[in-house]
Amino acid sequence: MELKRVVVTGLGAISPLGNNLADTWQALVAGVSGAAPITHFDATKFKATFACEVKNFDGNKIFGKDARKMDLFTQYAIVAADEAINDAAFNFDNEDKSRIGVIWGTGIGGIKTYFDEAKEFVLGDGTPRFSPFFIPKIIADIAPGHISIRHGLGGPNFGTVSACASSTTALCVAFDLIRLGRATAVVSGGSEAPITVSGVGGFTSMKALSTRNDDPKTASRPFDKDRDGFVIGEGGACLVLEEYDHAVKRGAHIYCELVGGAHSADAYHITAPHPQGDGAARVMVDALRDADLKPEDIDYINVHGTSTPLGDKGELIAIGKVFNDHAYKLNISSTKSMTGHLLGATGALEAIACVKSIENGIIPPTINHFTDDPDIDPKLNLTFNEAQQRQVKAAMSNTFGFGGHNGTLIFKAL
Repeated sequence: MELKRVVVTGLGAISPLGNNLADTWQALVAGVSGAAPITHFDATKFKATFACEVKNFDGNKIFGKDARKMDLFTQYAIVAADEAINDAAFNFDNEDKSRIGVIWGTGIGGIKTYFDEAKEFVLGDGTPRFSPFFIPKIIADIAPGHISIRHGLGGPNFGTVSACASSTTALCVAFDLIRLGRATAVVSGGSEAPITVSGVGGFTSMKALSTRNDDPKTASRPFDKDRDGFVIGEGGACLVLEEYDHAVKRGAHIYCELVGGAHSADAYHITAPHPQGDGAARVMVDALRDADLKPEDIDYINVHGTSTPLGDKGELIAIGKVFNDHAYKLNISSTKSMTGHLLGATGALEAIACVKSIENGIIPPTINHFTDDPDIDPKLNLTFNEAQQRQVKAAMSNTFGFGGHNGTLIFKAL
């Protein structure tokens, strides 16, 4: 069968850099760090006392009494989705809403709700006094449920979980639904709210987080010799994907085309990446094949680039395997140096960075580079410290998750 073309017609974000897309993108281009001391709880006794939090957000002002029915990750999801839907200028009253879906990714779901309810039970007298909203607040698929109910969207609706690749997985699924003709449009992305006692405590005990408590804003240092772990982040990001002919017919603004998506597994270790980047290389090759593109067609890669010693090195090894000499002609950057690591939401936010780079001809930087790593090829253009202007005809977004889950998306200018 002939596959339908899929385009991006709406974008939305709430991130550590801004509570909307415009502010987030402006800060990305400017090289602003979203890291600061943790305010969500008292972290003074933790080894990592800082994070990339969303600032000045009050769900009660947005949702009123309904805020108590939703964990923070769901609130972020709705804010990002609402902005993307508005940006797409959809008048759902003129649409067959049974053909508009919501596919959403999260790595953990309602971790704060779970911790708070369990803590109250354990510290109480043993009488179970759980909230009737406890289960609906924690389940990973509840965010797309809320979005569909809010907008009356009756198409395919579910959540995807592949750790830090979760929202990339969601976008890949949404892409397939549209090009196979099973949906006209899909609201897709991801959200996460892991900056909690158990979230920060758990990642710290794994020695995954940076402990550069004296200088949070420079703590996320992808590809730097002195990188010591990632900075945990939170927020949500959303893309409206739409069948090309439908978008043209309704006169929608089209940002770019989504042309390829793929998944792979490292099949190696529960948390460590494959040292030679085997799974990462395979997913990039598969995405290029899906997009019917050659390696030399790619101009920019927004890498997973978490600022971990093993992960950053392994991803660049994989890029070298796939792109060979063209690797030196690419712009490569890690926006996690600014946003921190949004876990299950990171893929969608970084997909948006790719879309905006195509739209604006600007590559957001990898900030906080101070010392070259002798194990990293100095001839690679890792877009250190300052944004670079460049025409971007095609951009690739990589995300990799615990459990060896790998996802890649490719966007192309029309």
